[in-house]
Amino acid sequence: MIMNQKLKNHDLTLKKEVFFTEDKWPHFELLFKDIKKLSNNLNKKSNVLSLERTGLYGGISLFAPYFYNNNFTSVDCSSDKILKRGAYNSKFVKNSKIIKIPFDLKCNYKNLQKSLNKKIKYDLILIPNLIHHIFDNKFLLKQCKSLLKKNGILYIFEPLLRELHQKPDDYFRFTPFSLKKTLKKIGFKNFKFGYSGGPFTATAYCWDQALQYLPKKISKNYAKIINFQKFLILEKKYTKNLVRKHTSFPVSFSITSSNV
Repeated sequence: MIMNQKLKNHDLTLKKEVFFTEDKWPHFELLFKDIKKLSNNLNKKSNVLSLERTGLYGGISLFAPYFYNNNFTSVDCSSDKILKRGAYNSKFVKNSKIIKIPFDLKCNYKNLQKSLNKKIKYDLILIPNLIHHIFDNKFLLKQCKSLLKKNGILYIFEPLLRELHQKPDDYFRFTPFSLKKTLKKIGFKNFKFGYSGGPFTATAYCWDQALQYLPKKISKNYAKIINFQKFLILEKKYTKNLVRKHTSFPVSFSITSSNV
């Protein structure tokens, strides 16, 4: 019961103070919804592997607390360039309500299979908001297939709309269909998609980015032009493009597949 309350506080604080789902990036709600669903569907003591950039947050795994009933292993995949810049997002995780569990292993993604315990096969592998920073992503996904148990699950969350960030380690913007084809060629099956955001969220996201280019005195005035909450209301009300068929504008997506 105590852990449940701590986890609830962790979840709410992460969304509010790290991923800013209430006032900037609501599309990350999909990630948290998926993570909790995956956690609830696991048997106790299942083996879970999470590939993260814990170096951005002072070396803690943001997702380890959701899997406290499982054998959870977090691997920090931060590049050397990112590590040299320091944990510049650590200011967002200072709140005591955030459960601070250190990462288990630091390694280059190319050495993932060699670095992990060869005797362990995983029921679930998470790649949350990371794969666009992995240049040889096919090599990583092939390793994931080898590390998964038969019928084990691979979960990937990705943005469709992002600025160039953590330069120069920012390589791709996947669509769900391109990622599905890549995974299918490697041997994954049973695909499920999740989508979040729309054109109004995308507009607000780009506007937030634009404001960051302005001096604070000027940006305060321009910030009033777009009311974020009104954009969210519009997004919930108007969900279909009335001009162009076969078109949608999610800001992020998730894909779940199995190692059959």
